[in-house]
Amino acid sequence: MAEAYVLDAVRTPVGRRGGALAAVHPADLGAHVINAVVERTGVDPALVDDVILGCVDTLGPQAGNLARTAWLAAGFPDHVPGVTVDRQCGSSQQAVHFAAQAVLSGTADLVLAGGVQNMSAVPIGSAMLAGRELGFPDPFSGSKGWQERYGAEEVSQFRSADLIARHWDLSRAQLEEFALRSHERAAAAIDEGRFDAELVAYGDFRVDEGPRRDTSLAKMAALKPLSDGSRITAAVASQLSDGASATLLASAEFVAEHKLKPRARIHHLSVRAADPVWMLTGPIPATAHALRKTGLTIRDIDLFEVNEAFASVVLAWLDETGADPDRVNVNGGAIALGHPIGASGTKLFATLLHELERRDARFGLQTMCEGGGTANVTIVERL
Repeated sequence: MAEAYVLDAVRTPVGRRGGALAAVHPADLGAHVINAVVERTGVDPALVDDVILGCVDTLGPQAGNLARTAWLAAGFPDHVPGVTVDRQCGSSQQAVHFAAQAVLSGTADLVLAGGVQNMSAVPIGSAMLAGRELGFPDPFSGSKGWQERYGAEEVSQFRSADLIARHWDLSRAQLEEFALRSHERAAAAIDEGRFDAELVAYGDFRVDEGPRRDTSLAKMAALKPLSDGSRITAAVASQLSDGASATLLASAEFVAEHKLKPRARIHHLSVRAADPVWMLTGPIPATAHALRKTGLTIRDIDLFEVNEAFASVVLAWLDETGADPDRVNVNGGAIALGHPIGASGTKLFATLLHELERRDARFGLQTMCEGGGTANVTIVERL
């Protein structure tokens, strides 16, 4: 039976907007993790069949097929192709899916998947804002089909986060308690060295910049909401960030021929979607679908990484799935550690892989909400 094996997964520390990675060209960020994962696995880079990187807002230094540029910036052979994927926040998780599908189909033996985002250099939403100069105020206005179906109502992640909080009756206090726990878990993970095995320092930059050790419920409560009556503040949202991440997937034949020792196998991969206006609820049906397809139950999963785009997203997912909160984002999430959107998928993948190993656990499930209402699910099985 065909298998897609995980050889390794790495990430940079995540920089705050305007922080340690702000001035680094995205191609060099990508090249850094590409070099690291190739070096750590010992594979011949000339044998890589394709390079698939996630990136959002592909303008300026992130334009021109960043996957290809980053591979060449790493100094590797120019016969190896590359392609850049945009599935919004799940871009690099989708890169892993495309890589695994290529290996499982027998059309590739060794694929590098990852993601890059410099949100300091190219602010979030830049691609949408760029359209205004061409006469397009947003991606939806002017589409007859869209407006007949959804009207002219606001489509934004912020509105979605608020809609979710109201629908699941999540109070502002509950959201802030979740956010505080994210910071506390991230700080503990850093102090205990739980990220050390997955991190590749960028020069002297070695530690995630996002966690706020001095935050408190009192400080969060003092923040203004995004709008009158909203339950959402900056404290319960993911941080704008810079970073890169990468993983290498290989076929059983490649592993055997080159006498490699894989770390895990891809047990399941799928993607589902929900209402695009609600947008961030996608992980709920996507998780249910993945469990049905595999015959696993929520209790069979040892660890979960559910991207913390907003606290309300994860709390609603917990309510619907019945997952054990003590198995979810055990080392903190994007509220504390940051969300370099194009890189977050393989960042979470790297954290999940290494934490499964640290705990001698078997199954890990990763899911992320994404623009447009989509959500990927990856179930990885540690070997």
